[in-house]
Amino acid sequence: MTDYKEQSKETNWDDGHRLWPLPNMPWTMKQTWNDLLFAHFPVNFNVLRKLVPNIFPLDTYDGVCWVGVVPFHMTDIRLRGLPPIPGTDKFPELNVRTYVTIDGKPGVYFFSLDATNLLAIKVARTFYHLPYVRANMKVEKQGDMIEYESVRKSEDARFVADYRPVSEKYFAEKGSFEEWLVERYCLYTLNPKGVPLRCDILHHPWELQLAEANIKENTMLSSRGIVVENDSVVLHYSKQIEVRMWPLVKAF
Repeated sequence: MTDYKEQSKETNWDDGHRLWPLPNMPWTMKQTWNDLLFAHFPVNFNVLRKLVPNIFPLDTYDGVCWVGVVPFHMTDIRLRGLPPIPGTDKFPELNVRTYVTIDGKPGVYFFSLDATNLLAIKVARTFYHLPYVRANMKVEKQGDMIEYESVRKSEDARFVADYRPVSEKYFAEKGSFEEWLVERYCLYTLNPKGVPLRCDILHHPWELQLAEANIKENTMLSSRGIVVENDSVVLHYSKQIEVRMWPLVKAF
């Protein structure tokens, strides 16, 4: 039998930093994520509990839940065994997410994923049961400054910001708040029958930088009924990371 865990290391990748083994099956998709901003907002547990399916246990840090708005742009998108398909191999994406854990496996739960590519949206909604929506998006880079704009087509959900890194690169310390926020190696979703599913991912540990951002417009949270505790926002930046995704499996 082929050991697909070994195949995950075909480019000297190491999955030793993950808390649980990868599924014994081949990865299905490869992506590179670029110029990410992690903008995290504190949210009361009771507020968030009403918005996330009860089957997903919410994570808290010091008793507080956090919701992230994460703009970035993807490149080098391809399915395993296939070359990149022109027109679908790169596009911007904007995620609104929070954090849950099932069976000791900390992961991400998405409220929404905005993107420009209609085919990619249909594929992700069909095969990964993710709440992708289409938006008009623009990403420009001026030196180390990222100018980002996303305006959803179907509703008043928009994010307009300029952001950039303001520190040297570093890795989150073990047990730190930053590690709790970003070092998560799966996503959770529900299929149409309400069955909780997990998608495992693999990438190197995040190289973070502190960030500053001028957030000019942000209705990404209010459009989903998310009320933040206060106006404080925790900002991090990451330049680039290569990611591999596995097929969905049952979360329990």
